[in-house]
Amino acid sequence: MEIKKAVITAAGKSQRSLPLQALVDRDGVQKTALGIIAEEILKAGVEDICVVVFPGDEEAYHAAAGPHAQQLHFVEQSAPLGYGHAVYCARDFVGRQPFLLLVGDHLYVSQDPKSCAQQLVEIAAAESCVVSAVQATHESKLPFYGTVGGRLVPGRQRLYEVEQVIEKPTPTEAEQKLIVPGLRAGYYLCFFGMHVLTPAVMELLAEEVARAGSRGGVHLTGALTRLTGRERYFAYELRGRRYDIGARYGLLTAQLALGLDGQDRNEVLAGMVELLAARQA
Repeated sequence: MEIKKAVITAAGKSQRSLPLQALVDRDGVQKTALGIIAEEILKAGVEDICVVVFPGDEEAYHAAAGPHAQQLHFVEQSAPLGYGHAVYCARDFVGRQPFLLLVGDHLYVSQDPKSCAQQLVEIAAAESCVVSAVQATHESKLPFYGTVGGRLVPGRQRLYEVEQVIEKPTPTEAEQKLIVPGLRAGYYLCFFGMHVLTPAVMELLAEEVARAGSRGGVHLTGALTRLTGRERYFAYELRGRRYDIGARYGLLTAQLALGLDGQDRNEVLAGMVELLAARQA
């Protein structure tokens, strides 16, 4: 399975301005979050990127993409009918091909020589099926993420066969249905904000969208839940961390993570030490 297309969703009311925010990347160069996400995707061997935007936002996003603007395509989500609907808006762009999906309000720092997206694309290509990136996450964060339950694939590390998917479960619900053997107590496999999806998921989303109609509320997890009963579906725990820049202090945390991972690490550390010393004084 060859993954040459990617989709970034960025049309949500609380999300649409976040990819336009400026940060300093690992290389010490100021870039927008969109530019950093685009670089993450292109390092994985993807050639074309579709950004799902709020109507009228295309010009701002095109400018924010910088040198990667020529590789971006845009499609509008005309009504706020849910995350699954936003993904479905890119159906004509992806056609009958598998594609990498990312959210526009997350940044990633890999703990591996390969980028997070490259790790995911390689495992999905090798297994030739849908693979969701996941991160072991404390139960206090469950209200913010879709969560999967399953079991470790025999003989493999960090690769799980998904048996259950629940959108933002309660801790009680997670304890009853989403326990994964081997994880620390109180931790669950939550979505990383990154998936490799196949045309089968678009078909399931089409059914979800038709069923919801103008009511909206279409979640990607609905299609992924139904997928578990039809074909192989894996979750892969990447070597890396996700940073939700839409969370409280999320942009600050992401900037610190990028700085500490980059060429100016010592300068960033020195600045933090000075700040802490001044606060103590």
